[in-house]
Amino acid sequence: MSGAWWREPFQMFQTNLREVDAGLDVERVLDYLEEFGANAWLISVGGILSNYPTGLDFQTRNPRLAERPSGDLVGDAVAAARRRGVRVLARMDFSKIDHRRAEEHPEWCFVAPDGARQVYNGLASVCPSGDYYQVKLFEVIGEVLDRYEVDGFFLNWMSFNEVDYSRKYWGVCHCLACTRRFGEELPEGPDSPGYLRWRTFAQDTIEDLNSRIRAEIARRRPQAALILGEHADIVFHEANNAVGRPLWHHRTSEHVSAAKSYRPDVPVLVNSVGFVDMPYRMAGEEPHHFAQYLLQAISRGAIPSTYIMGTPDDSPYECLEIAAEITRFHRDHADVYRDLVSEARTLLVRPDPLKDGRPATSEFQGLYLALLERHIPFDVLPEDKLPVTDLSRYRLIVLPDLGPLRSARVLDAYVAAGGSVLATGSSGFDVDEVQLDCLPAVRRLASMESEESVRSLHLRGDRGMVPVIGAFHVVESDEKAEAGLFALSRARYGPPEKCHGHRESGHPGWLSAPYGQGKGMLMPWTVGRGYRQTGLSAHRDLFADRAGPDLAVETGLPEQVEIVPARSGAARVIHLLNRSGDADQRFRRPVPIGESWLDLPWPGEWQVRALVAGHALEVEGNRVRLPELGLYEVLVANCQTSTHELLTVSSDKWTLGHHQGSRSPVRTMGES
Repeated sequence: MSGAWWREPFQMFQTNLREVDAGLDVERVLDYLEEFGANAWLISVGGILSNYPTGLDFQTRNPRLAERPSGDLVGDAVAAARRRGVRVLARMDFSKIDHRRAEEHPEWCFVAPDGARQVYNGLASVCPSGDYYQVKLFEVIGEVLDRYEVDGFFLNWMSFNEVDYSRKYWGVCHCLACTRRFGEELPEGPDSPGYLRWRTFAQDTIEDLNSRIRAEIARRRPQAALILGEHADIVFHEANNAVGRPLWHHRTSEHVSAAKSYRPDVPVLVNSVGFVDMPYRMAGEEPHHFAQYLLQAISRGAIPSTYIMGTPDDSPYECLEIAAEITRFHRDHADVYRDLVSEARTLLVRPDPLKDGRPATSEFQGLYLALLERHIPFDVLPEDKLPVTDLSRYRLIVLPDLGPLRSARVLDAYVAAGGSVLATGSSGFDVDEVQLDCLPAVRRLASMESEESVRSLHLRGDRGMVPVIGAFHVVESDEKAEAGLFALSRARYGPPEKCHGHRESGHPGWLSAPYGQGKGMLMPWTVGRGYRQTGLSAHRDLFADRAGPDLAVETGLPEQVEIVPARSGAARVIHLLNRSGDADQRFRRPVPIGESWLDLPWPGEWQVRALVAGHALEVEGNRVRLPELGLYEVLVANCQTSTHELLTVSSDKWTLGHHQGSRSPVRTMGES
């Protein structure tokens, strides 16, 4: 739907309402939202508790609605927001029902492997396979659509309830609907046979439900959006923290990129949680931690959203001040964020968590950090989306220890047409077979994948010896391959008097060879895991130097600055994110970074403006003089060279491979 309102940049604010909030002052909340910079309000409407006078006997009307003269919070909110031009989106939660309904309809409920019902604070969890989700949910949405002119829906906790709010693990649902739908013996949990098949079943069940919900909303009100999974009108991601969960500092960027790389034209909304964790909903998030949620979101083209408990009066979180600043920045530069699309020419594939075997998260994250720190702009794509994504816009695809591949032919065709693939670890190996014809190896001869098997194993690197952490695969090289980074045999590593005996083994840690019009590269060891676990820059640089230094942005900025190039209409947009505040399990206030420079990777003459600094920048040739960098900066570059002149200059350094010849330099930069 090209004219849909959600195709334009917007800013959202969520008030996650408690039962006691039914009497809130809607005008006061809207005053706050508008000052904050938001023009869309996500408000709790129905499901567990209805904040309107529902006529459905299986729904529970909020008893506190009696505090309102109208008796209808949703009606009051929609009417007041309409007068101001603020959009209203309905938050629904169908994950739980009260005791009476659970007793009347046990067939709706989650059933643990031991037969127990999952009950939390008096509410029984329901199962997506049952009729409460499959049938009754649509009746509730229909009632809301009949009564209120809402602009969209968000459905919370659309999942199978393996874990409750206290993080107690209950297991896989064994209700009769699940038993019938799954069609074989249900597993009990992650350690049971068939659990990954059940995960696929659960994912398919939810996606089918999501698709039906989207179709029903579109049929009833085409101008209303569904915010949910990957096939919704707006893809949803919640940026949050959790006590005891290891912090991955790039989680928001990763998830936004993964969605936008698959479907670039579909909006992604990042709902950023203002409190520190669910058990601590009154405690606000650290401001610079929260700022990263929003900055990582907007730099990758997502919609920013802030989520609080109750009303702004009830939750004056410290992080809301910086959240409002970033939200207003996004609002005030809507033209920059309209149709913002990545300009990265490198693609990092994210391991599929539903494949057999342990996902290569550490390898993926290590390579993620290596690309970011070496200023090689990149996108992320889920592994299962390789066959259904246009790969032709990339010059390099990185496969991080993925094991056997389902998309071998797709990748071979990509390389034959002019792209490059760099595979690390076990990527493309199925037992001893090499699945990818483009890789410069004939077969795998042996695997060393245990901790003990690689202890004391070193490679002869560019700057000395480099340890192998994780796994090393011995391969038979293709006769045309260029080889390097040869392994030294293992030797004793203790006591010191016996630490000798390493010998040249001849086993390569690097192979490269042309294939068709492109190139296949193989690092048959877990170089990314090495960097993630040791922090040795030797690991990072061995990978990045071979990934393609011509894909990096040339700059004087330090590795602590993340560079995110994109295009928006005829302009080019570069976000500079100061990541010097990234610290163990937290984000600190970043240290200001002094004036520097950056070379634009596109041909032609450019005018560049720094939006945060608020002034034009000096440009000499393609080199931009950068001001001091605080938390972030956004550069907007407009080409001053005519189309005729562009046809006579060399193409930009990020121009795609031979298979991209139909995409001219003019299209790559945009018309001026």
